[in-house]
Amino acid sequence: VLFVIFLTWSWHRAGFSTAIECKHRDIDGTTADDLQKDSQISVHKKENELLILVWVWPFGETFPLNTCQSVYGISGCKLTADRSLYKMADALVIHHVDIMYNRSSLPQDPRPHHQRWVWFNLEPPLIIKNLHFLDNLFNMTMTFRQDSDVYRPYGRIEALKQPQSFTIPAKSKLVAWVVSKWYPGARRIAYYEELQKYIPIDVYGKKHMKLSWDDFYKTISQYKFYLAFENSIYKDYITEKLWSNAFDSWAVPVVLGTSRQNYERFLPGEAFIHVDDFPSAKDLADYLVQLDNDDEGYKKYFNWRSLYRVRRETGWDSSYCEACRALKQAPDYQVISSVKKWFLEGTK
Repeated sequence: VLFVIFLTWSWHRAGFSTAIECKHRDIDGTTADDLQKDSQISVHKKENELLILVWVWPFGETFPLNTCQSVYGISGCKLTADRSLYKMADALVIHHVDIMYNRSSLPQDPRPHHQRWVWFNLEPPLIIKNLHFLDNLFNMTMTFRQDSDVYRPYGRIEALKQPQSFTIPAKSKLVAWVVSKWYPGARRIAYYEELQKYIPIDVYGKKHMKLSWDDFYKTISQYKFYLAFENSIYKDYITEKLWSNAFDSWAVPVVLGTSRQNYERFLPGEAFIHVDDFPSAKDLADYLVQLDNDDEGYKKYFNWRSLYRVRRETGWDSSYCEACRALKQAPDYQVISSVKKWFLEGTK
């Protein structure tokens, strides 16, 4: 009993309501009538629909809240961004980047006993801060990691029902790279600086050649290869640099990121070229030049397209609807004691 009282005092001093269910909840000021009312709301919604509260718009970007059934075929889900419905909500989805510098931006009112919180994050540890103040608050994770409670990759491949033919766009240029964050000393910058000594690379971005989004795919599709260099080396962290920038442009991705073995959990081995396959940047450059003069060798990097297609979910609403689906399928109440420990275990 003393231990429970101490825990409750600690959580309230930190400004948080506990995420652990206890029989006696009147310590936080919640009455028995309130608990009964919350329970009735929870049971009612579980029988009909879950109310999911978008606690903060991700990166301030709004999105439609009525698409779960009509667009994604997920029934029994109602999304809202109305914080006045906090006590009624069955779950909150909280986008970490938007709350990570201000712990008081998390809910401060007593937490309804039935309510679950979903930690939503698509950024690597390099970007993420202040994971420590999430201890014992969240019940589910939603990230790009495959072992998340709700898996939200940047992209994936789907098997076609039958093989199909395809046409590779005409290529007149060799290697392109679009980079927005230029951190001198970062591994991808260092590798590029070495690689460009042996092979010409056209670089686009804030500090390089200008390229508008309207012209992006038309421009990059002229290149045979695209440098899909990630800014972080982290388990399952394979971003739009590959799924969109390279694949949607029909350029063969040259990847720098997590291991080849990790990439091959999600892609055929001949869908990409990995920098780790070569002893040096010069060896990679020599191989790209070789493929530039070997049409058949180059085309083998597209053979997978006869069997698979690339699928990407581009709207925020799809993630929130998938969170609702997962909540409906996993009704058991769990508590993540340390999001930080779980998330950082994938760091290399």
